[in-house]
Amino acid sequence: MLRIHKSGFFTSVQDRGRFNYRHFGVPVSGAMDQIALNRANALLENDPDAAALEITMQGPDLEFTEPTFLVLSGAPLEARLEGEVLEMNRVYPVPAGAILTCGHVLEGLRTYLSVRGGFLSESKLGSRSQYYPVTPERSLRKERTLPYEACQEFSPKLLKVSSPGYFKEQELQVFPGPDFDLLTEGQIQQVFEIAFSVSKNHDRMACQIEPAIEGISTNVITSATLPGTVQLTPAGTLIVLMRDGQTTGGYPRILQLDARSLDLMGQKRFGDQIRFRRAW
Repeated sequence: MLRIHKSGFFTSVQDRGRFNYRHFGVPVSGAMDQIALNRANALLENDPDAAALEITMQGPDLEFTEPTFLVLSGAPLEARLEGEVLEMNRVYPVPAGAILTCGHVLEGLRTYLSVRGGFLSESKLGSRSQYYPVTPERSLRKERTLPYEACQEFSPKLLKVSSPGYFKEQELQVFPGPDFDLLTEGQIQQVFEIAFSVSKNHDRMACQIEPAIEGISTNVITSATLPGTVQLTPAGTLIVLMRDGQTTGGYPRILQLDARSLDLMGQKRFGDQIRFRRAW
């Protein structure tokens, strides 16, 4: 059992996502950085769908009541296990009763904590990913407990891998969205030449970027959207939909991020710069 003594800024259980329910208006959810989640689960030789903790900005303080093995992946995090400083992307044995104390995320925005076998919180609609109101809570609360299977013996094929700095990249590869043809030549030039910055308005649902460009005043029918869809409002605001983003929208869908760029966007914080690069 995992006991949460301090929850951190925003710590939630996430796996690869909740699929086949978008026609009911249920977002995919899942880890904002799937690359990091996959790396952590691979090091622990977990099922790719195993659930982990997604730690945002400031980490939690945790107690492991049963032995296990853990990996931290994604954005570098200040973390100590029973006083020992932990490295990223390395497998560590965890004795029963051990305390993990976490500080700040040092670069990027989100770190993933996986344990051998994954966290075994209740599955809702085929996923353990926290998303209210599908799950009772949006994130973990102080004194909450999470089950996992005790593991004392594990000989990983790989003990450690290098820590990539992909989340520092600025270029996002994009494809044309369904409404790309509504853009004028001037708007297209703005989209691909401006260095945009992440605004303070960003979370697991969507991320606004600055500055605003020339908007689109044409009315469009509310249509399907996906994580990574880039919408342009009449006021010229660009909005990138994230993992918890709505399943339909009424703003023109001018671009679509590829999978790797969506993961990269999930590691951007307020003030970080991004550029769009054509994939066609």
